[in-house]
Amino acid sequence: MILVSACLIGVDCKYNGGNNKNDKLMEYLKDKMVIPVCPEQLGGLCTPRIPAEIVGGSAEDVIDGKAKVINKENQDVTEEFLKGAYETLKICRTLGIKKAVLKEKSPSCGTNQVYDGSFKSKIIDGYGITAVLLIKDGIDLKSEKYFEGGE
Repeated sequence: MILVSACLIGVDCKYNGGNNKNDKLMEYLKDKMVIPVCPEQLGGLCTPRIPAEIVGGSAEDVIDGKAKVINKENQDVTEEFLKGAYETLKICRTLGIKKAVLKEKSPSCGTNQVYDGSFKSKIIDGYGITAVLLIKDGIDLKSEKYFEGGE
């Protein structure tokens, strides 16, 4: 069983109402049991929604209460991002999931890279909030880039 960011398998749950369907990942998943999730929706955010980034630190800092997730209209959506991350972790624990593929660059799912919090499309090394919780719980985490020959 593999937990997968729902947007990567074509679910229209991305912030702008679209998806990030990845054909190479779909090919890999075709004979596997897939559990699709969107942590941002699980946290109570709607689709479409205002883009958000981690501001004032890392995802770990958000978990520790030292940084926030702020959307482009300067609204604090930290609570929703944390709720979605913990709900995703709960799904993994309940179902015994040990592998996950999450969307690169997302403040929730970012695996290896995220936006820097400036809303200027600047990418930095780091993880999203859900990704951090899953890694800390021992889940083998990959980004969609892994299936494209990079990570």
